Amino acid sequence: MHRAALKAFRTTSSYLSAVRNLPRASRTSRTSRTSRTSLISRRALFSAASQNAHHQTTANEPLRSSMYFRRLPVALVSSVVVGYGAWYSFNSTRVSGAQSVARSFTMTQGPTRDAPATRTVLVVGADELRQGTIVGEMPISKQTADGRRIVEMLTPDQATEKLRNLEQSFSVNRGQGVTRYDLVQLPSNDPIEDDHAEKIVQVPSRSSGLVEGTSSDWMFWGVFDGHSGWTTSATLRESLISYVARELNETYKSAETNLPPNEAIDLAIKTGFNRLDDEIVHKSVEKVFKASSKAVAAELLQPALSGSCALLSFYDSRSNLLRVACTGDSRAVLGRRSDSGKWTATALSEDQTGGNPNEAARMRKEHPGEEHVVRNGRVLGGLEPTRAFGDAVYKWSRDVAGKLRSSFFGRSPSPFLKTPPYVTAEPVVTTTKIHPEKGDFLVLATDGLWEMLTNEEVVGLVGQWIESRATSSSSSSSSSSSSSSSSSLFEATWSRVFGSRNKPLPVEHSKTDSLDGQKTPIRVQQWGINPDAKDRFTLKDNNVATHLVRNALGGNIDEEVRALLTLPAPFSRRYRDDLTVQVIFFGNGPKTGEVTINLDATADTAEPRPKL
Repeated sequence: MHRAALKAFRTTSSYLSAVRNLPRASRTSRTSRTSRTSLISRRALFSAASQNAHHQTTANEPLRSSMYFRRLPVALVSSVVVGYGAWYSFNSTRVSGAQSVARSFTMTQGPTRDAPATRTVLVVGADELRQGTIVGEMPISKQTADGRRIVEMLTPDQATEKLRNLEQSFSVNRGQGVTRYDLVQLPSNDPIEDDHAEKIVQVPSRSSGLVEGTSSDWMFWGVFDGHSGWTTSATLRESLISYVARELNETYKSAETNLPPNEAIDLAIKTGFNRLDDEIVHKSVEKVFKASSKAVAAELLQPALSGSCALLSFYDSRSNLLRVACTGDSRAVLGRRSDSGKWTATALSEDQTGGNPNEAARMRKEHPGEEHVVRNGRVLGGLEPTRAFGDAVYKWSRDVAGKLRSSFFGRSPSPFLKTPPYVTAEPVVTTTKIHPEKGDFLVLATDGLWEMLTNEEVVGLVGQWIESRATSSSSSSSSSSSSSSSSSLFEATWSRVFGSRNKPLPVEHSKTDSLDGQKTPIRVQQWGINPDAKDRFTLKDNNVATHLVRNALGGNIDEEVRALLTLPAPFSRRYRDDLTVQVIFFGNGPKTGEVTINLDATADTAEPRPKL
């Protein structure tokens, strides 16, 4: 790894140059998704002596892992400095309140009162961390186009505020088998490349044997994991549910019986996915060539050039059937209580990547004789998901890509490209019978969550949250008779199903290796966490999706949670991905016809609107 010297300078009356000449690592090409593992091997220690005017350089020493926080005891409880081959300067005439900001992470060296204050900092470089000492009391800051930025370790309250900034929660009182759903997002990219969508469609009865005026609900929830930009996932948020619902509507209308055959419903969902991707990838090109305008090309080609995975669930309240359509490596997991009383975790989707043997075999069958169709676990050695929306450079012919690149915008296709398309948006659809009376729940999440937690851990954490709510509901009802809020109705429903038990929630672990292509939670290894440690998890949040994200980032290890939330983009992407989590609770709750906001589990800054 290329290294460059990093020095600390004493402050003058008006100026301190803090960080410069950090090494620049080779950057991953934007034609592929960022590698999931980025281990940092070494650190350099630098300091300025408190009683010597000359600068001193210290020797390098190894760093076991980039996120072994407890091995950097001063750096991560004081402040975080961000350097990327850039200068960070201080000017006492422009920085107001500097003394008060610095006071929380300043320590004095030497016995004399006149010795300059120093603080130990963590410098985040392109491909390494460096620990060192900075002389001076002013905060690390930088003037940017949108104002002045200061990066320092978040307090516990600030970390919680950041975790809950995008959380939303709704009670579904429609008597159609769903009682509540929670969701949260946590950006790592800036802007976040994930997106999500939820919609409940009231469907009139088409069966002559049913009472006139009765209806059922189609309920949709989706998470979209974008890459190489945010435009494709945003397009899915706006359009995917509508495309699928349109195809489902035609299929149900043409059915000779009350419900269409399962194969017809699956085909309708796949058709909706494929038609939207065709609009993104191919119809956009036709419009660009017809308009012959770079302004039009800049707008229409963005969703095609970037990409996104999609995970969409469709619940029909009439049949109690849940269908999960997966394109890419986001994952759906069902939580259910077995007859033994333990929770079980069942994956309802398969991670579709080049590292999945099933997907690799499919691609080699579709492209016989092409040695590099899957290379290093990636499509043509570049893209990790084998199914995705957009990513047109893997779908366009070399001729189309060349014309777009020469006349408008575009990327050079892979040298291994011979018989496109290599990537498809067609999903794999699974069907599961839901038992609302048993209190089933569904977790949908982008792969950032599954890099940190296993299926069993996620289901166990949701179960822990459910039982804690049931217990608190029982306690509050004995001391107060005024509990008529929508959240209390939800808690009462769960109390009737499970009761209140003050013991850890048991989770059944799979006895055999799963065939769902599940990836190992690599971040746990990267951060140096013992997955078997006692008291690893915590319970602090009213929103169950936020509860999952907090525990994914470290749970009871508060210092780790705060440090991971402190790191700004783009550096945070080396340690965690964008996170989007939805949790849907099935049950037979009250039927008022309303979908209401749970204010105790929804951020004050959010402006949620039930999508009915």
